[in-house]
Amino acid sequence: MNITETSTDGLKREFQVVISAKDIEEKVNGKLEELRRTVQLPGFRPGKVPVTVIKQRYFGGVLSEVLEDAISDSSRQALSERGLRVALQPKIEVEKYEDGGDLTYKMAVELLPDVEPGDFSGIELEKPVAEVTDESVEEALTRLASAHSTQAPVTEDRAAETGDIAVIDFAGSVDGEALPGMDGKDYPLELGAGRFVPGFEEQLVGAKVGEHRTVNVTFPEDYPHERLKGAATVFEVDVKELRKNVPAEVNDELAKEFGMESLEKMREAIRDRIKGEYDGLSRLRVKRQLLDKLAEAHSFEVPAGMVDIEFEGIWARLQEELKNGTAGEDANKSEDELKAEYRSIAERRVRLGLLLSEVGRRNNIQVTQDEVNRALINEARRFPGQERQVFEFFKQNQQALENLRAPIFEDKVVDHILDQAKVTEKTVSVEELSKDEDEAGSESAAA
Repeated sequence: MNITETSTDGLKREFQVVISAKDIEEKVNGKLEELRRTVQLPGFRPGKVPVTVIKQRYFGGVLSEVLEDAISDSSRQALSERGLRVALQPKIEVEKYEDGGDLTYKMAVELLPDVEPGDFSGIELEKPVAEVTDESVEEALTRLASAHSTQAPVTEDRAAETGDIAVIDFAGSVDGEALPGMDGKDYPLELGAGRFVPGFEEQLVGAKVGEHRTVNVTFPEDYPHERLKGAATVFEVDVKELRKNVPAEVNDELAKEFGMESLEKMREAIRDRIKGEYDGLSRLRVKRQLLDKLAEAHSFEVPAGMVDIEFEGIWARLQEELKNGTAGEDANKSEDELKAEYRSIAERRVRLGLLLSEVGRRNNIQVTQDEVNRALINEARRFPGQERQVFEFFKQNQQALENLRAPIFEDKVVDHILDQAKVTEKTVSVEELSKDEDEAGSESAAA
């Protein structure tokens, strides 16, 4: 085998590899002989099939297998002998091969860069923290009590208010024609909840029990029923009863409904939950600061192929957002602007990913099986009733399992760096801590 490096351009390398006809012939003959000893064909005793018959039947398949193995083995050898670490699978292009001749192919690879992490002890970060106040705990308790409210008749003589439940009979028509599904009896409608056609509930505010009202609304253009898209509709409505939501009392009984021993224990649990949320936001904010500083301090070349793959993933998600109308400000930018912006983001992510990977390698940071199992269980909990299918999916899909492992590894490396950096806590309001939460939450070198 003869290996020649034909091109060097930054992280890109190209090689020409020549495998001699003699090597190919020896491997083909060896496999044919192995077949001759083991194959069973009608009319021949085991091990007595003539070589000419074996060649006639199996030569093409054996040759293809030998050539494929030769390319795979020689490409690995070429990289191993030179101590090269490749970023992606080599690209192979067969340049020349004829039966009985040498095999010549070209191999193009991109190498992983040499990454030299800086001194993390000089990094200064400000970690925003927020205090869990008694007020925030009581607000959470009030929300829980409201969620466990009961309905009671409105006994006072008054008109319907937003938040009331109006029990109604109704019948709708379009151009005087009654349509199926547009009528109901004794229907409990919470005014202001937005469960009916826009404008319907608002026109019942102020109505009294026993009152008849004519409600005029227009269905949205994107309404799923074809006949009702954009249709001006008239509803005849009779208000039969008014009810109101009565929140549960905040006491030990409410706590016991949530499996708590007492109201005080419930307050403690709520405080711990809120603190966990605040701690998570604090970490996201300080992590984003850290990644920004790491990106500023490291400017090594990154493999273009890895950037292309990262960019393609980002671009596909953006196209979906543009299609769904959820792209925000990006919807007003030109394609050239978007491509330039997101290619820069893709390059940053690849660079940070390589840096964190090198820090993890040098410090022997590992993701344990227990950590993977916990992540797998958390993932399965997102799909109640389908846990077994989720476990089976990850068992059969190595890439999905790696996608589960990657953020765990990243967080452990980030923790390692934060332990060395100078982190100063700063007390802020909850509003300031929550600011740009979505942006902070999406920050990941492994994304």
